[in-house]
Amino acid sequence: MHASEIKEHMEVIGADGVHVGTVDRVENGKIKLIKADSGEGAHKGHHHFIDLGLVADVEGDKVRLSANGDVAVSFEEEGSSKFA
Repeated sequence: MHASEIKEHMEVIGADGVHVGTVDRVENGKIKLIKADSGEGAHKGHHHFIDLGLVADVEGDKVRLSANGDVAVSFEEEGSSKFA
């Protein structure tokens, strides 16, 4: 898998097929997810990032992670709107 295979608006799914987010872009070795996938409460309005090390494969218009969706979400890093 090459980072260049990951494109804007691709769906990011866990190994179990569960939706994790939608690609905004790849930057600094991480997938930046769109803000709409940021959740609620304190998480709302922030970009979240998934390390490229969690990517198992790119299948059509989907980025499949090596971890199940619920586990992958726990690995997400939050970017503040100051840097996003």
